[in-house]
Amino acid sequence: MQYGIPGKDDSESLCPPIGSFDRRIIDSLSAQIAILDKRGIILETNRAWREFGMANDFPGDVGAWGLNYLEVCDQARGKGAAVANRAAQGIRSVMTGKSGEFTMEYLCDTPTQNMWFYMRVTRIDGPEPHFVVVCHENVTPLKLAEEMIRKRERELALKTRNLEEVNTALRVLVEQREKDKRELEERVVSNVRQLVTRYIDKMKETHLNEHQRTLLGIIKSHLKDVISPFLQKTSALNIQLTPGEIHVATLVREGLTTKEIAGTLNISAHAVDFHRKNIRSKLGLNRKKSNLRSYLISLG
Repeated sequence: MQYGIPGKDDSESLCPPIGSFDRRIIDSLSAQIAILDKRGIILETNRAWREFGMANDFPGDVGAWGLNYLEVCDQARGKGAAVANRAAQGIRSVMTGKSGEFTMEYLCDTPTQNMWFYMRVTRIDGPEPHFVVVCHENVTPLKLAEEMIRKRERELALKTRNLEEVNTALRVLVEQREKDKRELEERVVSNVRQLVTRYIDKMKETHLNEHQRTLLGIIKSHLKDVISPFLQKTSALNIQLTPGEIHVATLVREGLTTKEIAGTLNISAHAVDFHRKNIRSKLGLNRKKSNLRSYLISLG
């Protein structure tokens, strides 16, 4: 079976025969297929091409036999002109042998919906003239699926970012809670040592009978039991030093000399040396050559 092009000499426009088996093959494909001669004239189309034309109310012969496809692309105007011109250039590059094939994705506005298509152009090699096969595959479901995946990825990224912000906020709250807890524990230990234990020790120095001394010993022992869970968590300075020793230790850590500390606290240099000796003793530095200031800095 041969197809002539109206108005042209048969020797110039004959297409190779398409047998019934070949027709069944191209008609079974979901892609819309058209075969063009070397001038761009449509010689044959498959069922998908014709059905698409009927579904979208294409004017004239929906098979488009004898229509110059390149001229239609060249004359396109408006919204789809850029896509049509690009398609024409791609088809010509395959016709001339400049390209082995041409492919592109494009958006098609039909009367009922926007559809995405994948266009592929290949050449049928053989005795001159050469023919090209233009294939349009509807990839709208694939594009919609890709867009859905991108949407889900954006939503997931947003949720991830929100979770990271929540985690950061929670981490700050936890750190603040731990800080408040440490400060509370240090205050408990310091207050017990400075406001309770020291007065118990002073009471022991008064005239007490044996029973009273025993009771004071029990009270002091129980106080130690109360604060013992905090001892390993609190600052070495706050749990061991008296207020006067803490003042001296703070100034030592800041790098002040004994004379400067004495002037700052309005006490004698002898008193500063006495506090320094007690600080070293309580921190276990009496038999070590450790520098007191360096050690205090290391405690934070």
